Amino acid sequence: MAGEDDQEDRTEEPSLRRLEQAIEKGDIAKSQEVNTWFVLAGGTLALVAVADSSASSLKVMLGGLLAQAGRVSAEPGAVKVYGEYGLWAGLSALAFPLGILMLAGLAGGMVQHKPSLSTQPLAPQLSRISPLSGFKRVFGKEALVQFLKGLLKLGVVGVAIYMAVWPEMARLESFATMDVAMLLQATKAEAVTLMKAVLIIYAAIAGGDYVYQRFTWYNRQRMTKQEVKDEHKETDGNPEIKAKIRQLRAKQARQRMMSKVPTATVVVMNPTHFAVALQYEPGMAAPQCVAKGLDAVALRIRAMAEENDVPVVENPPLARALYKAVELDQDIPVEHYKAVAEVIGYVMRLRRRRY
Repeated sequence: MAGEDDQEDRTEEPSLRRLEQAIEKGDIAKSQEVNTWFVLAGGTLALVAVADSSASSLKVMLGGLLAQAGRVSAEPGAVKVYGEYGLWAGLSALAFPLGILMLAGLAGGMVQHKPSLSTQPLAPQLSRISPLSGFKRVFGKEALVQFLKGLLKLGVVGVAIYMAVWPEMARLESFATMDVAMLLQATKAEAVTLMKAVLIIYAAIAGGDYVYQRFTWYNRQRMTKQEVKDEHKETDGNPEIKAKIRQLRAKQARQRMMSKVPTATVVVMNPTHFAVALQYEPGMAAPQCVAKGLDAVALRIRAMAEENDVPVVENPPLARALYKAVELDQDIPVEHYKAVAEVIGYVMRLRRRRY
C-alpha cells in the first residue's frame, strides 16, 4: 500500500535529468516481446538463407564418417577423435545460423534503447527477498498484465498457425509417402510459411507491448512536487540563496551608483518620484547618466547631491523622460540634448554668479 500511495504522489512529469539518471542506473523501457520477434525473424532468415548450405556442409563432413561407421575402432582414443570430429562438424554447420540468432537478439535490444552499461541492477536489494514484494510480483498488477499477455500470445499465435496450416492439411498427408530429400524440402517450405504468419502477428504484439512498457516506464519515473523542488535546488541552486545573492548584488550596485552622485554636474528631479544625476565635462560627446532612481532611491540621490553641493533642478517631464530613456553610464539620447543643455547652462550660470 505504501508503494501505491507513493506512486499516487508522483503527479509531476519526469525531468530530462530524471530520465537520464534512470537509464544510467539500468532502468530502461524494454519489451521482451520485441527481442523475441527479432529472434524469430533471425531464425526465419537462417532457415531461408543458410539452412540448405548448413545441411549440405554437415552432410559432406559426416557422410564419410557414417559410411565408414562399421570400420570405426572401439579404442578409447579413436572414439575420442571421431567424437571431436563429429562435434566440430556440427558446430561448423550451426555457427552461421547461431551467429544470425545472436545478432538478431542484440538488434532487438539496440532498437529499443542505446547501449548502456550499469552494475546497479546487480546490486543486492532487500526488496528482492521481501515476502511482501514477492507477493506483489506474483499477484500484483504487472503479474496480471503478463498473464493476460501470455494468454493473448497463445491465442493469437495459435490462430495464426491454424490459418497457415489448415489450407495445407491435405498436402501434409502426402508427407508420409515422400522420400527423405523431398520431405526435408517440403517441411522447410511449410516451416517458412508458418514462421511468416507468426512474424506478422507477433509484430503487432511486440509493437503493442513496447508501447505499454514505454508508458509504464515513463510513469514510473514521474516525480513528487518535493522531488522537483529538490532537483531545482541541485541544478539551479537554492532559490533562497539565489535571492540573497541578487539582493547583495543589487545593494552593491546601488552603493557604486550612489558613490558617483558627488561627481555629477546636476540632478534632474521630479520632486519626490524620479531623480537622474547627469555628469558633463568639457570634451565629452554628451552628458552621461551616473545615477538614477525611483521614490526612496530618488530621495537618497537628492540628499547626497545636496550634501555635496551638486545642484538639484526640478523638471518633472525631463526627469521622467530621462529615467525611461537612459541607462547608467550611458550618454543621453539625442532628442534630449536641447532640454539637458538648457538645464546645464542654467547650472553653469548659477555657479558663475556664486563665484
